[in-house]
Amino acid sequence: MNNEKIEVIEAINCIKDPKVLVIGDFAIDEMVYGKTARISREAPVLILRHSDTKIILGAASNAAHNISALNNGKVGVIGVCGKDYYAPILKKAFKDANVDYSMLIEDKDRPTTTKTRISGFSTQSVRQQIVRIDRELNEPVNTKTENKIIANIKKAVPNYDAVLLSDYNIGIMTDNIINCAIETANKYGKIVTVDAQENLGRFQNATCLTPNQPDAEKAVGYSINSYDDAIKAGKDLLKITNAKMMLLTRGDEGMIVFYDKNKHFSINAFNKTDVFDVTGAGDTVVAAFTLALASGASPQKAAIIGNLAASIVIRQFGCAVTSRDEMIEVWENLEENNFVHL
Repeated sequence: MNNEKIEVIEAINCIKDPKVLVIGDFAIDEMVYGKTARISREAPVLILRHSDTKIILGAASNAAHNISALNNGKVGVIGVCGKDYYAPILKKAFKDANVDYSMLIEDKDRPTTTKTRISGFSTQSVRQQIVRIDRELNEPVNTKTENKIIANIKKAVPNYDAVLLSDYNIGIMTDNIINCAIETANKYGKIVTVDAQENLGRFQNATCLTPNQPDAEKAVGYSINSYDDAIKAGKDLLKITNAKMMLLTRGDEGMIVFYDKNKHFSINAFNKTDVFDVTGAGDTVVAAFTLALASGASPQKAAIIGNLAASIVIRQFGCAVTSRDEMIEVWENLEENNFVHL
């Protein structure tokens, strides 16, 4: 085993140490399954005989779950849930995932964000999704809730090693909350990473943003059709956000991390063949990347660790997590490192 592989294994072992605070749009995915019974007499629709229901942590909740799986539960969350049927279900899911949810704010005027997927199957078929029901409010949180979130951020940040902002455009990430989170993290010298889908320019002075290519294209205002385009976009994004680093994920084209103004490091995708579902892969990347940075890893090693974690979870259906042991095993078995320093 060469020295580079050994160094990455040592870095993976270190990600168990940092404590991470996740601020963002928390949600659950409710997966309802049933076996097809017959066609209804009331309407031309299937009747399903319910078989089971599965609750999965989604959106920013998935990032927190990934962190918990990698650092033995040293993760807390700040956000909002409703005072409804699904709030206790979200909290139980957090508890089962070993995530501290004590700083969640309850808002009776907002639903607990829930995406219900109803799937059916017959004896000789696979499960197929029939309909999805979303319970969410995309409007910004009200001033009262915003102030409570800001108070929790100021109180909590000093107790963590890193802060992750996870924006799914469900109303939690107001300008005041973004500014407070980043300013407080910087005040106490904490790593602050951002996983946002739109309006990347709102997130000023973070340690690192982790956009995928479509979101990067929206932010810079032009298409990324080549590697050179990607390099230009990464450098432009650093200027737009005034971030110290930029991690641009490009699907099966791998990822590029930009750092120290004009330096960048390119990594090929570790897994292009055993891809079953990319759902939540971005959450896994930013979770592992944040932990690695907070544990002292270089931008290059942190990006490798994020890439490696994502290459594992995309082999599973739905939002999934991995472990340090699994990551080390996959890394040891890679035929080549397949990354280059440019």
